[in-house]
Amino acid sequence: MDAPSAPVPTGTPTATDYAAVLEPLLAVADAVPAAGWDAATPCEDWSARDVVTHVVDTQREFLTGRGIDLGPAPDVAADPAAALRAHAGRVLAALSDPAVADESYDGFFGPTTVGETLARFYVWDMVVHRWDLARATGQDAGLTDAELGRIESGVSTWGDTLYTDGICRPAVEVPGDAGREERVLALLGRRA
Repeated sequence: MDAPSAPVPTGTPTATDYAAVLEPLLAVADAVPAAGWDAATPCEDWSARDVVTHVVDTQREFLTGRGIDLGPAPDVAADPAAALRAHAGRVLAALSDPAVADESYDGFFGPTTVGETLARFYVWDMVVHRWDLARATGQDAGLTDAELGRIESGVSTWGDTLYTDGICRPAVEVPGDAGREERVLALLGRRA
């Protein structure tokens, strides 16, 4: 029996965008075998479980830091896939409210909104970490051309900030005949 899907709200463009990248991430997470959660990922010193912990914790920190109640943190250690699903359901519920998505604040790159930040960074992060999780557990992340474009756009937007400690490693060289996915992931210090 397939695991139930997270609801796909249409209340805001940000919620729709989040839900679109969430579904393939949940599919990868749901397919990780119990022993696979300890597998090493392309993220230095992170297991598959650590990747999910990162996704959940960073989104929670950002949203709760703006006064958005997401309820208690899910237990990623006990069941990473279920924790990701529970967390994402709460995020989607919050983002479906235009007052949340449209809330203005001064971000790292200047004035922005919660929705813009979620779409620009956290949704981007979910696409990248879907690949990390898939790679660690022997799955195909199924990155689409649009998702590869999203990754490229993020790289060009953030410039050298992307390569600060704790974000991405410096870009790696790839052969001249490398495919698009390999070239794009190399910009993030990953070898496809």
